[in-house]
Amino acid sequence: MQPHLATRRRLALGFAVALTATGVLAATAQAVPTDTTRQKPATSADRAAVSGLNGPYLYLGWGNPPQAVEFLKATGNTQLTMAFILAKGGCAPAWDGQRPLAGGQDERTIKAVKAAGGSITPSIGGWSGAKLGEACRSAADLAGAYQKVIDAYKLDSIDIDIESTEFESEPVRQRVIDALKIVKSKNRGIKVYVTFGTAPSGPTAPGKDLVRKGAKAGLDVDGWAVMPFDFGDGTTDMVAATKSAVDGLKSTVAAAYGISDAAAYRKVGFSSMNGKTDVKGEIVTPAGFQEMVNYAKQHHLARVSFWSVNRDRPCGGGGDQGACSGIDQKQWEFSKILAGYQG
Repeated sequence: MQPHLATRRRLALGFAVALTATGVLAATAQAVPTDTTRQKPATSADRAAVSGLNGPYLYLGWGNPPQAVEFLKATGNTQLTMAFILAKGGCAPAWDGQRPLAGGQDERTIKAVKAAGGSITPSIGGWSGAKLGEACRSAADLAGAYQKVIDAYKLDSIDIDIESTEFESEPVRQRVIDALKIVKSKNRGIKVYVTFGTAPSGPTAPGKDLVRKGAKAGLDVDGWAVMPFDFGDGTTDMVAATKSAVDGLKSTVAAAYGISDAAAYRKVGFSSMNGKTDVKGEIVTPAGFQEMVNYAKQHHLARVSFWSVNRDRPCGGGGDQGACSGIDQKQWEFSKILAGYQG
């Protein structure tokens, strides 16, 4: 069974997509290449200059994912956001709600990226599948599930991609905020990013409530990020919609936390979708994405990303699929644009 499009809103799958022991799995576990003719991931010292989470999304569940270390070397990126951590059999984290944290292709990918000098931020949530925020019945239990992910890979950042019913439920939004407060208190220096959907004007009521709950709890979120796509309202100017959505988020964060606009911009960001989105007429071009990144540079946004590297290439036979963007572009064109963003 194949999803219609490669959006995060349909890809935190509730079913397993088989990957062969050779091919993707073998490539993911592959030792760090020694080819020095391409760009290498930055060192830890280089990464220290990057203020936020700017890794594009990599999804190993389908869509012919690239070999992670090779991808970083080819594009100049240093970070990847890996999707998606869901709930398995209750309040237990697992990749896609099925693959274990340890011993599978996900762990092998993370180890290879870290060995090559890169960094990984797991994305917890997504549109489909069983969400930890709902499966875990208390903030303490939810924080414990987040902690298992952090401990499994010795992480310094996590992304909470809160969508669908998890996002729409007021009690669950509160549970997520309370759990993240616990995580922050127990993991010195860890960075926490929270990602959710938006209208072109900025956060909708659940998003505004989430930010306000965070402020009321004293939760220092390192980056609140919106996903400015799949609007479904006839929006076609994706650059303008992205800017206005982030401006709206900035205003929400500034008001909730009582900080200046300049400070609020440094606490917000966006995650776009490259090429055709799930909504007819919505297209993010490389030129448009470059404008978005320029806007991010102007305001020093905390996060810039896109869904996904699996799609960051042209479609050989046309159309929009999980393995391509559906538009005329060069391979890894969006990723190379993003690699130039340093916050």
